Amino acid sequence: MTSYQPDKAAAVLHESRQRREQVAPLAQDIAPQTEVQGAAVQHALARRLGATSPGGFKIGATAKRMQEYLGLSGPAAGFMAVGNVYRSGVDLRLAEFVRPGVECELAVRLARDLPAGSCSAEQAADSVGELMAGIEIVDNRYGELLELGVPTLIADQVFHAACVLGEPGVQDWRTLDIGGLRGRLIVDGKQRDEGVGADLMGHPMNCLAWLAGSPVAAAFGGLKAGQVVMLGSVTPPVWLTGPASVTVNFSPLPPVQVRLS
Repeated sequence: MTSYQPDKAAAVLHESRQRREQVAPLAQDIAPQTEVQGAAVQHALARRLGATSPGGFKIGATAKRMQEYLGLSGPAAGFMAVGNVYRSGVDLRLAEFVRPGVECELAVRLARDLPAGSCSAEQAADSVGELMAGIEIVDNRYGELLELGVPTLIADQVFHAACVLGEPGVQDWRTLDIGGLRGRLIVDGKQRDEGVGADLMGHPMNCLAWLAGSPVAAAFGGLKAGQVVMLGSVTPPVWLTGPASVTVNFSPLPPVQVRLS
């Protein structure tokens, strides 16, 4: 029995992006069947995109509300290419996305490497240099998720399209009760939803520890100093139907903003 070869699935996913087509369920003979195989396809996709040294990672479905929304039983992760990580205030073209949505996230920048493998929340926290508010721009390129399957969703970066980062604004993030930080998602001046840091697997650092032990971290050789990790959204996505100005606020962290036009 031959081992799984991820390149064919990565080629199909890459071409669907180039054509701006909806991702269809992959043929049985090339589709990943496990999360480990999905992570291998994701790494092969990163190789095609020149992103095997990514700008960081996103973690999806770390909040119970998001798991219920997506029909997932637990978190899932995807790489973020360096060119898709933006600073607050950026103006992005709506036409670059298929069906974009925005999410209300906490993000960290790593000060030191975090090797792939099991670790505690405390060990994960020790690797963190900065904490900031973030907006993930997700893109619904899918039809029925149950037909697509979780391994293929992981292979395709779990809805990821881009992220926008606020400034850290707090000299020592450890002085904050980050589980108690309340995030508010504001679209065109109206609050659309809110949640708190503790919604993310009980504490945001549990998410980072989960990522370190995930198949995606293993596929990319662990997490590296300087990379950004989006720890998950405290709200379900707000799907955009036209141009919009979006703000995420996790006071006392500086707010983060993006315009899609």
